[in-house]
This record gives sequence, C-alpha cells and structure tokens, in this order.
Amino acid sequence: MRSEQEMYNLIIRTAQNDARIRAVILNGSRANPHAPTDIFQDFDVVYIVRDLADFRRTPDWIAGFGELMIMQMPNEMGSPPSPDDATIVYLMQFSDGHRIDLTLHPLARLSELPRDSLSRLLLDKDSCIAPYPPPTESDYLPQLPTAQAFADCCNEFWWVCPYVAKGLWREEITYAKYMLDVIVREQLMQMLTWHIGAQTGFAENPGKLGKYFRRYLAPELWVMLERTYADADYGHTWDALFATCDLFRKIAPPLAERFGCAYPHADAQRVYAHLVHVRALPKTASQMY
Repeated sequence: MRSEQEMYNLIIRTAQNDARIRAVILNGSRANPHAPTDIFQDFDVVYIVRDLADFRRTPDWIAGFGELMIMQMPNEMGSPPSPDDATIVYLMQFSDGHRIDLTLHPLARLSELPRDSLSRLLLDKDSCIAPYPPPTESDYLPQLPTAQAFADCCNEFWWVCPYVAKGLWREEITYAKYMLDVIVREQLMQMLTWHIGAQTGFAENPGKLGKYFRRYLAPELWVMLERTYADADYGHTWDALFATCDLFRKIAPPLAERFGCAYPHADAQRVYAHLVHVRALPKTASQMY
C-alpha cells in the first residue's frame, strides 16, 4: 500500500504535469483535523480544469493513478450521457487499498463550485481561487429542526411501521426488512441526530449515517439502538420493530418539548397498539379486527 505522502505527491504531481489542470482542492475527512485517521480514508479531490471535453475524449489519462480494482463514474451512468461541459466524477478503488474520489470541475464554471467547509487548497496555478478559511465541520453539523420537519419525521415513522407489521404477518421478509431498515430507520436516525444536536448544542458532527453516534449517545440509548438491528428471523425482526418504536418514543417527545414542536402522542399510541395486535393475529384470521 502506498504511503499517504506518496498519494499526495501523486495527486499534486499529476496536476502539475497536466496543463489542463489549473487547481487542486482537497475535501472530506482528510481535510478535517478532527476526523479519525485510518487506512480506509478516501482522498476526496477536485481538479479545476480547462477543456473538460478533452478528458472525456482521452479516458485512459487516469491510468497514472495506479492499478484499479474497480471504478465508477456516476455522472456517466444511465442515459442520456452527460453533456460535454458537465462535471466528471471518477470514483477509483485501487488494488493497493487506496481510494480517490476525483471530481473534474470546469474552470469556466468555477463560480458554481460549492465551497465545502472541509476544504484545503493544494494547488492553484493561476491564483484563481479565493483562499479557503481553516477547515471546519460547520457544513456537517446537525441543524435545529423546523416544526414542519419534526412533524414530518414523526408522521413518516409511525405511518410506515404498520407496513413492517403487514410484511411480517404475511411472512414477506424482504418487504418488511426494507420498510423497517430503510424507511423507518431513516426517521429514527434523523431523530437521533436531533437528539445529539440538542445534547451538544448543535456543535458536534454525528457523522455520515450515524457513524459517530456511539460517541454521543448515552450507553442506555446505544444499547437500545443496537437492538433495532436484526437478522431475517421473523421473531427477531418483530423484536427489532418494537425496539425501534421504543427508542423513538423515548427520545422524540422530550425533543418536541425542547424544540417547541408538536409530538403526535395519539397517533403513536394507536399505531403501537396496532403493532401489538398484528403480532398476535393468527395467520388464519379472516378479519383484522
């Protein structure tokens, strides 16, 4: 595996040796002084380039970055193809374990490039980019919810829970797991993000997809969150559904009070009772109630 410094040298040297590349910006965790470092960290890089269409005409130019295990170009997937002046993205996983997520952004549209708070300017041949302030996590901090956002989260959570119960009663495990582990969980994770925000003054980054939740959740809540995950066993998935509801019911009402939002207590009680009823409903039932 190449060293970190070798990778930085390669990224910058490639830009220095290519007249089409005018600037290099580093984004993401490697620009974040607070991010944990390990061998899986990506290099999130933006090249500011001239003649973007020429890069499309010569796709082999990326061979200089190393032996690829696999690559994805999300902007080029699907139909119709991207226009010649559209940003090009190369997601490159190399055989030595390193990964570079490389974006080519046209110099002519520099004003359209979002200024990510986790950014470092590594090279600027023409002094065309305004200096970046020291990197901070400000773009990645949880935000205080609006009353509408809070209400929508609660409504979606309790609305979809009966779908999980229906799938479990029918023994349609893939349907039930999708509803629980994707849609319902998304609302739980949002509520947990707001909970962490409230606990930390909205000044700490809980991490993408909750990867830092364990740092900020009380041990009791972390154990409850672990219980929301299950295998494909029907009984275990029922248990996970109720664990998910119990955790949501524990954190959401106090947050509603703290944020001055409304919590749908009556909806939650009715839906929870319905879940209990469906779990006990015989498979031979011809009526639900």
